[in-house]
Amino acid sequence: MAAAMFTRLTRLGKGDDYEDLDGGDDNVEMDITDMYRSLGKNPPSGPAKAEAGKEDGNKLKQRSVDSGPPATTDGAGETFTVQEAIDQIGFGKFQVKLSVLTGFAWMADAMEMMILAILSPALHCEWRLEGWQEAFITTVVFCGMMFSSSLWGSICDKYGRKTELILCSLITCYFGLLSSFAPSFIWMLILRGLVGFGIGGAPQAVTLYAEFLPTKSRATCVTLVETFWAIGACFEVLLALVVMPTLGWPYLLAFSAMPLLFFAIFCVWLPESARYDMTRGCYDKALETLERIARENGKPMPLGRLVDPAGPGVKRGQIKDLFIPELRLTTVLLWIIWLVCAFSYYGIVLLTTALFENPDGCHGTDVKFNPNPSCFLECKTLTTADYKDLTWTTFAEFPGLFITAYLLNKIGRKLTMAVEFVIFTIFVMLVNICTTRALLTFFLFVARAFISGAFQGAYVYTPEVYPTSMRALGLGTCSGMARVGAIVTPFVAQVLLKESAYTAISIYGIMCLIATVASFCLPIETKGLDMKDMGSEVAKPKKTPK
Repeated sequence: MAAAMFTRLTRLGKGDDYEDLDGGDDNVEMDITDMYRSLGKNPPSGPAKAEAGKEDGNKLKQRSVDSGPPATTDGAGETFTVQEAIDQIGFGKFQVKLSVLTGFAWMADAMEMMILAILSPALHCEWRLEGWQEAFITTVVFCGMMFSSSLWGSICDKYGRKTELILCSLITCYFGLLSSFAPSFIWMLILRGLVGFGIGGAPQAVTLYAEFLPTKSRATCVTLVETFWAIGACFEVLLALVVMPTLGWPYLLAFSAMPLLFFAIFCVWLPESARYDMTRGCYDKALETLERIARENGKPMPLGRLVDPAGPGVKRGQIKDLFIPELRLTTVLLWIIWLVCAFSYYGIVLLTTALFENPDGCHGTDVKFNPNPSCFLECKTLTTADYKDLTWTTFAEFPGLFITAYLLNKIGRKLTMAVEFVIFTIFVMLVNICTTRALLTFFLFVARAFISGAFQGAYVYTPEVYPTSMRALGLGTCSGMARVGAIVTPFVAQVLLKESAYTAISIYGIMCLIATVASFCLPIETKGLDMKDMGSEVAKPKKTPK
């Protein structure tokens, strides 16, 4: 073995005119990246000689696979990408652990978001807030999310998915705890705005998660992991049912922030995305991550060499790249879809508690009271019955997610979102009917199930349609547009509703009809496609062997 290696190194050092006096028929092949790996360095990007007397004109963007048996002569020329490696390794123990960790992050963020529907009515009475002030407590969170979404996307693409997730979780947890000590309305706005700044980075968990999933199971996994969001939302309502009557909102805010601290600690186990490492030229780390996945799943690595299709010189974090010809229309339509998703989803959450307080005696309640009483002894807070009905409507997210997971693989991403937008429109319009509390709760249940499903469809589609070099930024800008819709929705669901419930409810139906058209017009259906690494590959379908 040592003699063979010495002979190879001697051949490599002779230069262009070296002639193999032993005949050269043995065709011994060498991948010099093994030497670089042993030294802890990246392989060179220029031409190198892989065999005596022959010049390898291809740039060495590849790595030899060190795990498993040595490459044979038949497999020496084979190559594989990160996605091909993950597809071959398949879904296993590693992805199960990653699903739980990603789901825990979603659960924690769902608790921080669901609290918005509970906090405003409580502060309305305790701090004697007017309607616009009550709505602004919700709006300021989404303002923080909007301003930070693109920033988190850039951080994610430049410094890594893992770094971004830990940082945004710690910021959200810290200011979530501080907001429980807020002494006044102004301080509450400042601190909740900073909480929103941290939550703005939460969607990048989907970016990291999707990049570790096999192609055939990506849509199902990304959709089903959202069940943790539903679990978090339900848990928050149940927590409020226990905490609010006894300890009050400060303890609810403090308890709701703690899961994010645990998530940041658990992130020590989390590996960096192999796709991200490839785009920045860290071939060693990418290969080590793939080998780790193979070991944990008990599957062999592909034979051949790991190929970097994008190259180490790809620029990342450029918003203008989202508007290249291949992506321009997709970006605009996705911004519309995300805006409507957030506007409608958070709108239906806020509508649920707002309708329970509505004094018109028609929309599910026979209670008549002055929404802005001169004497705040008349102020009405959420009752135990209200929390129970809020819990029922929150449980709607579970069937919505399961239906979406089936439809995404059956009829595709675009059609799934369009169908669910239409169903939401039908049932939210039915809320305009003067009806009983039970029937109102049913209408809200179905509407929330399908708007949560459409939202998750957007979460599946967006990471698939953008290439690795701009995936996090694309998702970040879409998330930023979603916050625009979320900023506006409290003034519709909490302020306009008190003036005209019919107008407020109808706005949500009209907006979702617009999103339906946008879904149909998306130029790319990503069902069955590989996730791409470069912008020029965006619209290329997955090639299947004949």
